Formats: sequence, structure tokens, C-alpha cells
Amino acid sequence: MIRLVLAAAIALALSQPAAARRLRWCGFYIMRLKHKSDRRPALAREWARRRRRAQTSAGVVVVWPHHVGEIRGGPDNRGRWLVRSGNDGNAVRTRWRSLFGVIAFRWVQ
Repeated sequence: MIRLVLAAAIALALSQPAAARRLRWCGFYIMRLKHKSDRRPALAREWARRRRRAQTSAGVVVVWPHHVGEIRGGPDNRGRWLVRSGNDGNAVRTRWRSLFGVIAFRWVQ
């Protein structure tokens, strides 16, 4: 079910002109990554209310007010962390990101 919802969300987002792409699917990506079927965390901010609080480390879900991803490693020599997330440049990407503005770190199994 999650894969079907994620595929539909991505297909819809990519079928729209760049100016009209407003569908945020980073939450759907983390739902798929963490094997969750509850649809409420499709909204990035909802991940801040999930599971238990965590310290910054690999495998932890990191939540910004309008984005969510999973920490994969870090920090680098500039204090950035390697984060994998969906809807990052309209794709799934892994890149070094600042944690400025983060509202929560959550351990989701």
C-alpha cells in the first residue's frame, strides 16, 4: 500500500510543470523507508511527534518544519550531516546538509 501511495504521489508531482509542483512527498519517502503504513506522517512535521526522541546519529529521522530525512552519516569537517531524503530537488538524494532549523530527531524502527 505504501509503495502504491508513494508511486502515485511521485508520478503526480513529476507530471506537473515545475511551477505547479507543490506536492511534498518527503514524508511518504520516509514512510516507505521505515515500513510505516499510518498515513499521518506523510506531512514532514508529523514525524516530530513520532516514536521516541533521539540524539543526532546515523539511522535517526531528522525533521525540519517543512522537510524530513534520515541521517546516514556525519558530521563532516563543516558540521554538516549526510542526509537521505525524498523530494530533495524533486528526487531522492543523499547529500550533506546543515541541521540548522531542525525541530526534532526521532528514532523510528
